[in-house]
Amino acid sequence: MNGEAHGSSKIKTYIFAILIPLAVGGLSSLLTGESMQSYESLVRPPFSPPALVFPIVWTILYTLMGISSARVWLLGKPSDQVFYAAQLAANFFWPLFFFNQKAYALSFAWIILLVALVLLMINQFSKVDRLAALLQLPYLFWLLFAGYLAWGVWQLNG
Repeated sequence: MNGEAHGSSKIKTYIFAILIPLAVGGLSSLLTGESMQSYESLVRPPFSPPALVFPIVWTILYTLMGISSARVWLLGKPSDQVFYAAQLAANFFWPLFFFNQKAYALSFAWIILLVALVLLMINQFSKVDRLAALLQLPYLFWLLFAGYLAWGVWQLNG
């Protein structure tokens, strides 16, 4: 395979890998629809950002997730993506529990599960590509902050 074809294949891998988490997040957002607007009416803990911040942050995080996943896909083997797929599935369901069902206790517990999956993913990615693992750290930190927010909403509104 010539370098140009290989480069084109690599670019396609990155594009596809970025589109996957963006699509998962977009579908989850679509399914939560109007119920996400109820966030503004909740009693929220200190340091809660306005609702406008969330789509911006998640777009950045999903993009970093995709880049990280592409790096591991290109350098590793398919089984290196198991925890990535698991955390992405868990990530998909969290807004449905929080916004649609208003199941705040479950949402807090779900974030703990999600953090555990992300830690496992980071560990697995670090065995394949250090940068791929590091690209997941903003996501991990955001989930920890989201856990604080979920706990606060649960305590203040549950």
